[in-house]
Order: sequence, then structure tokens, then C-alpha cells
Amino acid sequence: MEQNWVSPNLQNMILLLFVLSFLSKDRIFCACMYNHSTSDSNSTIIQQDINSLMLFKSQIQDPTQRLSSWGVGFRCSNFTGVVCSNGSGQVISVNLTGMSLVGQLHSGLCELSLVEILILSRNNFSGSIPPCFGGFRKLKMLDVSFNAFSGVVPNTIFRVSRLRELDFGHNYFDGVIPLWIGNFSVRLEKMDLGSNRFVGEIPESLLYLKSLKYLDLSHNYLSGDLPDFHQSLEYLNLDTNLFSGTLRCLSSSVNSLTVLSVANNSIVGGIPTCISFLRALTQLNLSFNLLKYDISPGFVLSEKLVVLDLSFNELSGSLPSKIVKATEKSELMLLDLSHNRFTGDIPLAITELKCLQALSLSHNLLSGEIPARIGNLTYLQVIDLSHNLLSGSIPLNIVGCFQLLALVLNNNNLSGEIQPELDALDSLKILDISNNMIFGEIPLTLAGCKSLEVVDFSSNNLSGSLRDAITKWSNLRFISLARNKFSGALPSWLFMFEAIQTMDLSSNDFSGHLPNGNFNFSLNFNNGDTVLRSQSASLVASRDLRIRLSSLVADRNVLTVKYTLSSLVGIDISDNQLHGEIPSGLFGLHGLEYLNLSYNSLDGQIPQSLTNMRSLKALDLSHNSLLGQIPDNISTLGNLSILNLSYNSLSGIVSKKRGYSKFPGALAGNPNLCLESSALTCETKRQPAVPQALKEEMEEGPISVWVFCISALVSFYLGLLAIFCSPRTRMYILQIKAEM
Repeated sequence: MEQNWVSPNLQNMILLLFVLSFLSKDRIFCACMYNHSTSDSNSTIIQQDINSLMLFKSQIQDPTQRLSSWGVGFRCSNFTGVVCSNGSGQVISVNLTGMSLVGQLHSGLCELSLVEILILSRNNFSGSIPPCFGGFRKLKMLDVSFNAFSGVVPNTIFRVSRLRELDFGHNYFDGVIPLWIGNFSVRLEKMDLGSNRFVGEIPESLLYLKSLKYLDLSHNYLSGDLPDFHQSLEYLNLDTNLFSGTLRCLSSSVNSLTVLSVANNSIVGGIPTCISFLRALTQLNLSFNLLKYDISPGFVLSEKLVVLDLSFNELSGSLPSKIVKATEKSELMLLDLSHNRFTGDIPLAITELKCLQALSLSHNLLSGEIPARIGNLTYLQVIDLSHNLLSGSIPLNIVGCFQLLALVLNNNNLSGEIQPELDALDSLKILDISNNMIFGEIPLTLAGCKSLEVVDFSSNNLSGSLRDAITKWSNLRFISLARNKFSGALPSWLFMFEAIQTMDLSSNDFSGHLPNGNFNFSLNFNNGDTVLRSQSASLVASRDLRIRLSSLVADRNVLTVKYTLSSLVGIDISDNQLHGEIPSGLFGLHGLEYLNLSYNSLDGQIPQSLTNMRSLKALDLSHNSLLGQIPDNISTLGNLSILNLSYNSLSGIVSKKRGYSKFPGALAGNPNLCLESSALTCETKRQPAVPQALKEEMEEGPISVWVFCISALVSFYLGLLAIFCSPRTRMYILQIKAEM
């Protein structure tokens, strides 16, 4: 009989372990089946995201191949600009900023169901925003700025209830801002609809959106009275619109608002004192409005203020004696009170703003002297006090502003001499002291100002000869010494400035010959394409100088100074005592756009090379002693609109076919010049009558720069001026304009 070694209890235990083992294997099998099913599902979803991206890519152009990585491998996280979730592997962020992409957005992009960030800014996308964008239920940031999108804001955006940032700026969206814009997301913190074509009023819903911190509606066509806002804003930019009414106190933002700009609107009334209660304000721009009246003594701003621009208004009274509460702690970097009606002296308190980098008080009625302590402002880069009634001399202490880039003092009553110590301003690029009563010679020490690019000493009482110090200004672009008492011979180096664009030495006492040197140095004088460059400029020899100041206020304060010089390429040495022949090389300058040598004693013949000056727009050789025949085909120079050869000793026969009839009076006062009449006979007894306006100008002296150029201004550039001088072209860039 076989013996049973296993007890009943042990058998039960073995049976139990077997059952548990079987159940465990079944669970493991089920778990494996479940995981496999889930993996397949995720793979399908991930593949859908990849397909969506590839469909989007197939509908646009990618000239720089920035999306060349798309389609390589099976993980969307390898795609440039794409971020995927670590958990699900699905797309959660698409950032295609600045990739030069072109085309319209395909609705397939809307299949990215979990995307939270979508940034398409700074490309060349066009067309409208697909309505399906309303399906981005998890979207927190939508940025399509700096493209060419057009149309209206799709109403489906109303469904994107988690949105925190919405940026449609710098496109061509139009229509009214939707009424629901302040209701669709209680989380919205930033909204930028600036630089579009929106019209109408700001929706009331936007005025009460509590979560809103940043709002930019600038550069649109929004209208109505300037509204008040009832949330704690940090940034509010409404500039360059059609708003009217008076300024609001914005009391709900008294502790939060850092930037406020309502520039370039039609705001009326005075500046309310309550604006100074905005304790966190760092930038305040109220320029280009219709603000009037005196500034209240109680209008004292926080020492945190970095930019204050009240320019281009009708403010009057004295300048604020105190601009910020604590002068010694002031961070004010840019102060622009120009183009108003302020009177009185320049307050000494301005010289205590230690951080000041740009000061513009131009185009007011300020009197008295320039404060001697202005040199204490060692960070100053721009001083513009032009177009006032300031007197006295240029303070010697101004050399303490050793970082100065522009010193603009023109159109005042300043006197005294140019101090030799000004050579300490070795960073100076612009020096304009024109239209004052400054006398004496140009100091030799000014050779130390090697950075000078624009020099205007015109309309003063300066004298002496041209000093060699000028040759050290190797970057010189514009120089005017007109209407002074300079004398002596013109130096041989006169035309040897490589960057020179405009040279005006008119109405002085220079004598001797025109220097016959090397005329090939100036790139502008010899550039035949200057006609294309100057189409936007009026035909005026005097320059239009604009200094642009842009500031960045963030973790650190940065001021950028740029200037544009709008002036034709030309030479004016009229109304002097020059004699001898005109150097032929002067008429070989293909880039020259105007040349005025009138009212001298120049003789000899007009060089034949004149006919090669294809850029020439204005030529005045009148009131000299020029001899011989007129070079053939002067009148056929394609760009020539002003011609004056009158009152010389020119001779020969001028055929009617040569087209001089379009320049009335251009050949008057040349008794030996035969002009063919309509009968094609040479009449020598009678010279063309001098037009009355020209006759009166001749009696007064040389043709002024303005008369010399005004006909071309009317006939060729009136339409262009209507475009380029539009008052709405000024963005939030703070300007200081210096004119002559």
C-alpha cells in the first residue's frame, strides 16, 4: 500500500497557491492588454497631431527652410518650434516666431486639441484667422502679431475661455472691436490690438475686465471720449487714435500703472493734477494733443518716472519748477516739453535731474540764459533748446556733458564766441548754433570733435577763413556756414569729405578761384542713384534734421538716439566774390542734385560735362560773367526743374527746339544770346522779359534757397509731401525735431 506523504492542510495550501498564481497571470495578461490598447490610442492621437502640423506646413511657404526638421522621425518634439507633453506626448506649444513663413493658415492646425501656446508672430502670414481657432479650449497664449492678417476678429474666439494673452498687434484687422472682448475670459491679463485698422469706441466690457493688466490699442482709428478704466492696469497705450475729451484720473490704477501713453490724439483741456497720483508711473506720454493752460505747481510726479513727453501741445506758463518729488532720487531719463508755449527761464531744478539723457525744450518762448549748471548733467546725450528767445553765451560748463551726441541751439539770441573748450565733446555728432548772433572764428581746437556729422553755423556773425580743423571732421555729412562773414580763398580740401551730402557756403566774402581738386572723394556727389533716394524729400537745399529718441524701460533703462537727415545732395557757394573758371570736375559729379554758384564773378565757358549730370534738379549760374555758348542739351536733363543762367555774357543761337521755354527768365540778361522765335528767326534786339517776381528777388540779392527750389517743390513733390508728412506717422517713439 502506497503511503500518502502530503497532509490535507498542505494540499489545501498548494491548491490555494495554484489558484492565486492563475489569477495573477490573468491580471498581468489583462494589464498588458490594457496598456497595449492605451499605447495604441496615444500613438493614434500623437500621429494626428503630427499629421495636423504636416498639413499646416504643406499649405505655406518656407523660403528659409526653418521647418525642414518637420517630418523627420516619429516624435513631434523633434519638430522645430514644437513642444510636446512629457506625459501624453501631444503638442502643447507651437512657437514659430520670426521664421519668414508665408501663406494662409490651414484649418488643420486646429486639430491640436491640447495646445496651450500658439505663437505665429513676425512672419508673413496673410488672410483671416480660421474660425476653428475657437476650438482651442486649453489655449492660454495666442500671438499672431507682426503679420499681414486681415478681416475681423472671429467671434469663435469667445469660446477660448482660458486665454491669458491675446496679441493681434501689427496686422490689418479692421471693423469694430467685438463687444464680448472683455467677457470671454476672466483670466485675460494681456491684450494687444495695436497697429491695426479698428474703428469705433472701446467696448465697455473691456473697461471692467478685472484680470486685465496690459492693454495696447495704439495706432488704430478708435474714437469717442477718452474712457476711464476700472481695473488695476500696469500698461495702457492708446496713442495715435482719434480719441477726444479730457484726461481721466485712472484712480483704479493708482498703485499699478507704469506706462501711460495717449499721444497723438485730440485730447483737450489741461493736465489734471490727479495724473501725478499714479505712484508707479515710469513713462508718461501726452504729446501731440490739444492740451492747454499752465501746469499746476501740484503736478509733481514720482521719482520713478523715466520718460516724460508733453511735446506738441499748447501748454503755456512757466516750466514746472519741480518735475519729480525727490530730485536727488530721480530716474528721469527723457524730458520733452518742446513745441508748446512755455515762457520764462529754464528752471535750475532741471539741472538736478542727474539721470537725464535727453532734454528738449525747443519751440517755446523761453528767455534768459542757458543755466551754467547744465554741465552737471553728465549723462546727457541730447540737448535741444532751439527756437526760443534764449540769450547770453553758450555756457562753458556744458563741456561737462561729455557724452553729448547732439547740441541743438539754433534760432535763439545767443551771442559770444565759440569756446575752444568745446573740443572736449569728442562724441558730438550734431552741432547746430545757426540763426544766432555768435561771432569770431572757428577755433582750431574743434578739430578734436572728430565725430561731427552735421554742422550748422549759418546766419551768425562768424568770420575768418576756413580753418584746417574742419578737415578732421571725416564723417561730415552736412555743413552750412551760410550768411556769415567768412573770407579768404576756398581751400583745396573743400570737396574731399567722403560722406558729405550738403555743403552751403553762400552769402559770405570768399574770394579767389573755385578749387580745382579731386572731386571723386564724396560718395554722395558721385552716386548716380541719389535721385531714387531723395524722391521723398522736397527740393530744398536746407536740411531737415530729425533726432529720434526711443527708450526701453525694463530691468534697466536704455535710451537709443538716432537721427535722419533729409536733404538733397548739393553745393551752394552763391553770393561770394569768386572769380575764374568753373572747374570741369565740378560738373562731372553725377550724384549732385543742386548746384548754386550765382552772384559771383565767375568767367569762362560752361563746361560741356554739365550734360552728364543726370541727377541734377536745380542749377543756378546767374549773375556771373560766363562766356560762350550754352552746352547742348542742358534743357533735356531729365530731372532738371530749376534752371537760371541769366545775367551773364553768354552768346550764340538758342533754338526753340531746345526747350528752354519751360524755364522762364532762365536766359535773360545775356545781350549776345540769340533766341529763335516761333518764326525760327534770330531776334537780337529784344531779350526776354524778366518775370516780376524774379526781378524783385534779383534786386534784393541772390536767389534764396527757398525761392531757388520752390517751383520743384510745387510741381513734383506736393503729392509726396502729402504722404510723408502725415501727422499720424508718429509711433511711440519720442522725437526731438530740429529745423532750420
